[in-house]
Parts: sequence; structure tokens; C-alpha cells
Amino acid sequence: MALSKLSGDEQGIILGQLRNTLEPRLAMYFSSANKELRALLTPAVQQQLRTDYEAATALCLKMGMGCKELREATKVDWRDNGLSAADLATLAKLGSLLPALGWLVLIEPSGSAGPDGVPRLAEGLVAGALPALTTLFIDGMHVGDAGAVALAAALDRGALPRLEILSLGNVAIGDAALAALAPALRRRPALEHLHLADNPLGDEGLAALMPPPPAGTPPPPAGGLKKLKVLDLYGTQITDAGCATLVAASHFELLHLERLHLSFTKITDAGCATLAAALDSGALPALEKLRLVGTPASVAATDAVSKALAKRK
Repeated sequence: MALSKLSGDEQGIILGQLRNTLEPRLAMYFSSANKELRALLTPAVQQQLRTDYEAATALCLKMGMGCKELREATKVDWRDNGLSAADLATLAKLGSLLPALGWLVLIEPSGSAGPDGVPRLAEGLVAGALPALTTLFIDGMHVGDAGAVALAAALDRGALPRLEILSLGNVAIGDAALAALAPALRRRPALEHLHLADNPLGDEGLAALMPPPPAGTPPPPAGGLKKLKVLDLYGTQITDAGCATLVAASHFELLHLERLHLSFTKITDAGCATLAAALDSGALPALEKLRLVGTPASVAATDAVSKALAKRK
């Protein structure tokens, strides 16, 4: 069918598909050969395409790669590159143009992105953005409440649809931030690894992540954390109450949890006793490793947990 037979909206959709920020020549080439597309590619649209391309090119150069290389990348590992909030916003706009990217690492302990960096990244992730991404590491940047809310919204509108591993280490996630993010994470059935190390979150945030089903009702058959294999709470403010939350959750989810990291938390002998008793009773059936180094608990208490775990092997 000739383009002239299509409606203006349909022609606009075709032009939208051709407007590839990493390959702007496509829109220019096709519009030069078709008067309908040429009419839609107004000077204002051309200027916006040029501006977006220049921003994408600058980001790629900053990261030491070309636009073609980024477009075809399966793994991007950016560490200490001085990413700004504007850079992260640009990366978000490219999310739907990176069909092969499966692994994204963003580590910026310098704080160059500021408090707005991660929120701008998340806010720019449209439905279906980063369609192949299974692993996302964000470390050292400020996520906080605003970033958690924005990331939750991005996940709920369909960004990162294949996410399996999420690492948010040392990103200022407290109880309120985790509570905001938790419902979206629980709606991700493919999530297998969740790393929240070195954040100020505590028992309230953990309870939001693992809320018990309403009294007298069975747990829902889908959703939750039923495929989670690794939970990393290293260096958080989890206490003995958090141990009770984990044990309670083990009766209706966490059925596949293999590794649980609780080192350098606030867990005492009482929390260790809760864990040991739960392990003896068959809770956390897939658990293979449980780390409790650097807690206030005594050696005897942590040894009791280790022995309870060892007896099941």
C-alpha cells in the first residue's frame, strides 16, 4: 500500500519507527524519497532528531564507544565515568533502541549524577525499554525515595520486562524507598537475584517486601518472590524482627532461595535462634548458604545456625 493511502496518524507511526536516535539517517533517507514522510519531517522534528543524536553521540564518546557499538552491545559496564543526571536521562531515551543489551552496570560512587540521576533514568524508561535486559547493577548512586518510586513506575509500565537480577548497592534505599519499590518487585515473576547491600533499610522495609497474606487466606498462586534464589541484605539495619519476617515468608514464598546474606546487620542471638529453629523445621528448603559475619550475635549463636543448615545437606 502506498504511503499516500495511509492516514496522517499511520504515517506518523511509520516516521516514529524510523526516528532512531542512534541512526538518524534512516528517517532522512526515507523522507527524502517520500513526500508524505518529508512533510512530516518538519524543521522542528529534524532539529529535535539532531539534538537527540548529538546527546547520544556525546554519551557514547564519554563512555569510549561508538553509537553502532552501543546499539549492538549485549553488555555495558560503566564504572567511574562521571555520569551526570543528563547522561542518565539520555541513556533512558535510548532504552527502546538497545534490543540486544542484556547486562547493564552503572557504578558511580563519585556522586556525579546527584540526587536526580536515577529518577531521570527511570522516568525515561518507556514501556518495553531495554527488552532483553536481565541484569541491572546500580551502585554508589543516589536512588532514595524518589528514585525508588520512579523505578517502580518504570517496572509497572513494562520497562525491563525480562529483569532477573537487580542490584542496588549503597544507593540510599531506606524503609520508605523499599516499601515504594517492593510491590513492583513482587510483580516480577522472573526475579531471581535481589541485592540491597549497604543500604539503610531495616525491618519495616523488609516487611514491605515480604508481607504475609491476609489472615485466613491462602497465598496467591502467582507473583511474590517465589523464584528468588539470592537475597543480599549485607550491611543493612535488619534486626531480629527481620529474621522473623524471613522465616514467616519462607512458609509461602522464598521456596527457591539458595543464598541469604545477613552479614554486618543488627541480628543478635535471638535472631539466630529464630533462624536455627526454622531451618531445623524445614523452612527455606533450598537454602545452601547463609552468612552472618560481623553481627552482634555470639559465635555460639551463629554456629548453631550453621549447624542447622549443615544437617540438611
